[in-house]
Amino acid sequence: MNLRGLFQDFNPSKFLIYSCLLLFSVLLSLRLDGVIQWSYWAVFTPIWLWKLLVIIGASVGTGVWAHNPQYRAEGETCVEFKAMLIAVGLHVLLLMFEVLVCDRVARGNYFWLLVFMPLFFVSPVSVAACVWGFRHDRSLELEVLCSVNILQFIFIALRLDRIINWPWLVVCVPLWILMSFLCLVVLYYIIWSVLFLRSIDIIAEQRRTHITMAISWMTIVVPLLTFEILLVHKLDDHNSLSYVCVFVPLWLSLLTLMATTFGQKGGNHWWFGIRKDFCHFLLELLPFLREYGNVSYDLQRSNDPEAAEEVPAPEPPPKIAPMFHKKTGVVITQSPGKYFVPPPKLCIDMPD
Repeated sequence: MNLRGLFQDFNPSKFLIYSCLLLFSVLLSLRLDGVIQWSYWAVFTPIWLWKLLVIIGASVGTGVWAHNPQYRAEGETCVEFKAMLIAVGLHVLLLMFEVLVCDRVARGNYFWLLVFMPLFFVSPVSVAACVWGFRHDRSLELEVLCSVNILQFIFIALRLDRIINWPWLVVCVPLWILMSFLCLVVLYYIIWSVLFLRSIDIIAEQRRTHITMAISWMTIVVPLLTFEILLVHKLDDHNSLSYVCVFVPLWLSLLTLMATTFGQKGGNHWWFGIRKDFCHFLLELLPFLREYGNVSYDLQRSNDPEAAEEVPAPEPPPKIAPMFHKKTGVVITQSPGKYFVPPPKLCIDMPD
């Protein structure tokens, strides 16, 4: 296990999002079961923390950008800064939706269509952001998630306002279509992993990578699909499970997503104006962590000292005799692995 490589590929932005969603889902399930009697404003505390860090990080990054014009000519700095602004705009719209949800649950005197209005604006903006990200080779996962669920947002709002009286199983048809696509992705990774295992031309590292991808996708999609099925049956009164039991598969998916953030490169360097990888910034801020970041473990080697003594020592390189040049008196030596053609003999024809 190489701790240095593990933390160099760490993505702090996604880790923050998944951890906040995990804590929020735990509090929400306890609130729905009546285990805690907190207000929904308090239940949404992890969401408020997430949005607060986003706004503060973008504000600091914008200040650094404005006060240091020389940074704008460094590589893809402008593209990263624009990507940060797009992400902040989407987070502000999501924050408006979350505030309206809490207010609607607390008061309950206006339509859910008005509550979902920020999401209706988020979807077309996300489509434009996806096009921009594709042109500039940027990974925009949140934008993709918001853009493909516009029809699902409309169905949920109409169902909550009782404009349509469909069962929740039918209301979530757009979600089932999306999950079917994710299941095909999981099947694709599984098939390729089996093919790589049976192939003798693939190195062990590539096999390990594909197997890890297949397992991670399977532990994300399958529990997530299980959670959605249990939740739909719960809303349709087809089972009597508690909300804590319903949310358990979702927690498993979020924990898997949190674990995958340690192997995902990426992250915008303009958050909080650090302009570098989070790992490098943390090591400069806390130098005593460098000792632990340079530690690596090799679990394949044996700890037996006798086995270590049996390892043969490498043979020394062969010695090559030096050549002596008669005219100049210079000794010409040859290094191992290299060969120099000796100078040709000089022939002088004497007259008869």
